[in-house]
This record gives sequence, C-alpha cells and structure tokens, in this order.
Amino acid sequence: MALPEALTRDAVFVAAIARTLLITHQVDPDRQLTIAHWVEHHARYRPNAPAILMGARIVSYAELDAGANRFARWAASQKLAKGVPVAILMENCPEYIMAWLGLIKNGSVAALINTNQQSAGLAHSINISGARHLILGAELVENYASCYSALQIHPTVWGIGGSQPGNEDLDSALATQSGAALDPATRVPVFCRDPAMYIYTSGTTGLPKAAQLSHMRVLHIMAGFQGAVNAKPDDRMYDVLPLYHSAGGICALGPVFMGGGSLVIRTKFSATEFWDDCHRYKPTVFQYIGELCRYLLNTPEHPFERAHNLNIAIGNGLRPEIWPKFKERFAIPHIMEFYGATEGNVGMISYDGHVGAIGRVPWYARSVQKIRLVKYDVEKQAPVRGANGLCIETDDGEPGEAIGAINQNVARERFDGYTQNADTEKKILRDTFKKGDAWFRTGDLMRRDEHGYFYFVDRTGDTFRWKGENVATSEVAEALSSFAGSREANVYGVAVPGDEGKAGLAALVADPSLDLAGLAQHLQKNLPAYARPIFLRFQKEIAATTTFKQTKVGLQAEGYDPGKITDPLYVRDASGAFVPLTADLFAKIQNGQMKL
Repeated sequence: MALPEALTRDAVFVAAIARTLLITHQVDPDRQLTIAHWVEHHARYRPNAPAILMGARIVSYAELDAGANRFARWAASQKLAKGVPVAILMENCPEYIMAWLGLIKNGSVAALINTNQQSAGLAHSINISGARHLILGAELVENYASCYSALQIHPTVWGIGGSQPGNEDLDSALATQSGAALDPATRVPVFCRDPAMYIYTSGTTGLPKAAQLSHMRVLHIMAGFQGAVNAKPDDRMYDVLPLYHSAGGICALGPVFMGGGSLVIRTKFSATEFWDDCHRYKPTVFQYIGELCRYLLNTPEHPFERAHNLNIAIGNGLRPEIWPKFKERFAIPHIMEFYGATEGNVGMISYDGHVGAIGRVPWYARSVQKIRLVKYDVEKQAPVRGANGLCIETDDGEPGEAIGAINQNVARERFDGYTQNADTEKKILRDTFKKGDAWFRTGDLMRRDEHGYFYFVDRTGDTFRWKGENVATSEVAEALSSFAGSREANVYGVAVPGDEGKAGLAALVADPSLDLAGLAQHLQKNLPAYARPIFLRFQKEIAATTTFKQTKVGLQAEGYDPGKITDPLYVRDASGAFVPLTADLFAKIQNGQMKL
C-alpha cells in the first residue's frame, strides 16, 4: 500500500537529513577538520580513481592530492602563516582546486576572485581580500593589468599556466616541491572555526563583498548536498559553473569529494555542447543555475538530449514555468532546487522535487532549522515591527523576508560575515522576536505553504509598489516568460513623475514574431492590473552577472527615455495595448498628460 503523500514527503526529508548526519561521522574525527582531509582519505584508499575530468585530461585522487601538497609546501616556503589570505585569479581547471586545497592544508585563506572582473571592480575585490600574494592564471594577465593602478597594495604575483614576464614563476616553484603526503607532526593545526576561504557576492546591487567561510561552513554546505544527492564512487558531477563561486566551487564539489566520485569541469558553459559532454563523460548529476536550464530549452533538439545518464539535476533559480518542461523534455528523473546564501545561515533543499519549491521545513523541524519569514514593508525597505518593537512572523501564503537565527556556537547557525565589519552589521537583524536576539537577513522575500514548503518571491530590493500594491518582479517575469515567443524577461520598477511608487518595466528577449496584442491579453488573464508592466524594452540579450543573475541597477538608471535608449520601447495605453513609446508620448508621461 502506498504511503500518504505527506508521509512520503517527510520520509524523503528525514532520509536526506540522516544521510547528511551520517556523512559527518563516517571517517575518523581527525579527518573531519577540512575538505582536504576527505581528499586525502580517497587518495590513500583509492589513489587511481578519477577525481577530475576536463577535456581529455583525467586527474586521479592521488594526483589531485599530490598537487595540493605541492601548493601547501610552496605556501609554507613563502612563510604564509595560518589565516593569511592568498588571492586566486584563474579560469576553471584542475590546478584551481589543487591551489585552494593546498592553501587550506597550510592554514592559509583562499580568496576566490571573479575571473570576469576588470579595472576598478577587480581592484576592489583584491583590495578587500587583504591578500599580499596572488596566484594568476596566464589567461588572465590582461585582466590583472587593467586593475594594477587602482590597487591599494600590490601583491606579489605568482604566474601559473605559462610564462608571465615580470611575475614570479609559480610553475617552476611548484616543480621543486614534493607531492608526498604532509607530515602530521609538522602540519599546521587547523580547526573547524578557522577561516578557509573568501567567496564574493555577485554584486547585483553594488560592488561585491568578500564573505568569510570557515572550514565548518564549507563542510556543512558540502555535506548538505551530499546528503541530498547521496553520491557513490561511480557517480560523476557535471559542473560548468565558475569555481570561484559557491554553487560551482563548493556545492557541486560536496557530493564528489565526500562520496569519492568524479568532477567534470569546463572553462565555460556551452548549451550547444552540453549533451555531447553528457554523452562523452556520462555524468549522473548536473549542478545548474536556473538560466542554464532556460538556455538548454531554447536549443534545437539534440540526439543525446534524452540518451544520457543524468539522474539528478540540483541547483537554484529554476523558474516554475519551465521546471516541468525541462524535466519532461530531457527526461531527468529528479530535480532538486535549493536555496542558500554563500555567507548566510539560511539553507534549504527541496529533496522531493516539489515543483516551484526551494526547500521545506516541516513543523517538527522548526526547532532545528531556525528559518522564519517576517512581515516586510516594501516602501520602507525594512521588516515590519509591532507595537512592542518586535518583528512579526508571516502566516502561511503571506510573503515575508527570510531570516535565520544566529548562534555562533552552533555550526549551521553561525554567521561569519564579511571582511568589512560594516557590511557584516547590515545583514544582522537585532531584537527580532525578543530583546537581544540576532538573525541573519537574507534580503529575499519568500512564502511558505501549509506543508512547510518555501517558495521564492523576490529580492527585497526588486519588489516595488505601484498603485498601492506590492509587485513581485519574479511573478511578472514568470507570466511574461510563459508566453509564446518570449525567451527571457527582466522586470524592475522605474519612477514616473507625478505617480507614487514605481511603474513596471520589462526588458524582454523575444522572437521577432512575438504577438504584442496577444501578449497584452495574456498579461490581462494572468496578472492583476497593478502587476502588469507599463513599459516594455526589447533587447538582444539580458545583462547578467557571471553566475547568470540578472542585473537591474543600470537598467533602472536608464529609465524609459526613447531619446537616450536605442532599444525598441513600448508603453501600455489606456486600452491595455502596447504601443511604441515615441518622444511625444514620453513628453506627455513626463508632463502628466498621459495616465498610466
């Protein structure tokens, strides 16, 4: 007899949590300090097993660990003491992972720099890391040169992957070091609370911040993903995300390094070569970002798109309107959406693949997973407080900001903050439910249903008010994206003279054959009047960060002036139809002569 649906959901949840707990106790205590100890474990007992595959190259666990040992000995030779940051600026490759594994073996802190940054932005990331040494891939020499004049302190640059005139030769330095196992008697003592690495926020609303991740935090994230995936030594993870980011560089590596499987990496994601790679390497798990799934759906049919070994796709940002299409077209049995901030203590995984859900906290787990939703004032951009000065938890179905209880003595509730104290304090909500408590602010609006499933609504800064109502940009984007011919939508609010709040503007990537009249009717059927976008802007592509998160700040600043924007612009008139936004109509809007 089949179990009731509610019991099935709970069984899946409990089994995943049990696996996560088991992971942290399946090796000796001295092997739980860092992820490097897990790699050493596999190198000792399964030395020839493949750890990393890239192109035609196969790196065994023995080779991976030996490479990490060379980096560790190099760091020690430079007298890089415990806790000293070292910046890494390299494209995806096996040596990237060897580098940060070696640094944490030495007790150093690896600052993982975004490889797409240049000039002032790159200088900012290096400056706030405090690094006096930088490992530089030969392919990024020009990027580094572009930021040189803006650096506050010029680190010693160690070139790797080819000749770099003027920089220290790291290839030669590593060649002189032994790859043998480190002597436990002389090894730097490293503890779980010690910092392991800096990973940078994506910078969608400003310059990136360097989040501090302890060894415990890294293990906690990796164990959570292995608990969900339950990877075995014969499993392979296909990871085409940047290794400098938490999704591609920590989450995806958890099932591999804890389960003893293999990691398949590329320099960059390619939608046209994705299924060829799956056919060649036969991965069983795929780590995604939602937009990658959209790119794959937009590709022509491929002969291998259903003839593959993928059992699980795990990631975040897969929008509900394409979730079933993605699963059905590509015949992937299990999709696991997760939520988590790199630096934060709020994390969830939808173990049972409930469409649209980013995770679940059943009623009986609330005392363990201390994640709450509090009422949020969109206009004031702050949580709502009652007459007693405390925050108010939302009801089922009501959007609110997600927060997580901070307890520095509990691993899953720690918040280690950023390298800049001011940035850290901004993310802490104090006197939340009682005087003296502290909670981590995610900056994300969510809603929770009666079964404990959580659903992403919007970023707090993205939700805006129009006609006295809150507009969730994600809801509008979903409605737009579900219309035939619309490929991608980026929704945001723009100020209009004489009107309170902000009017919705949707930047669209669409087929030339898009039916504007049909789109207007579609929006009337699927969105309340206040949520329907007032303006449309058609673009060839949507601006995004290197981790595929849409950027809105620049677009908001540009507004909707046809005299300054070359993209086609449309405005919704009194009849509800979209008409070209001419200079004459723009002037009438600015003068209050055209009602929106």
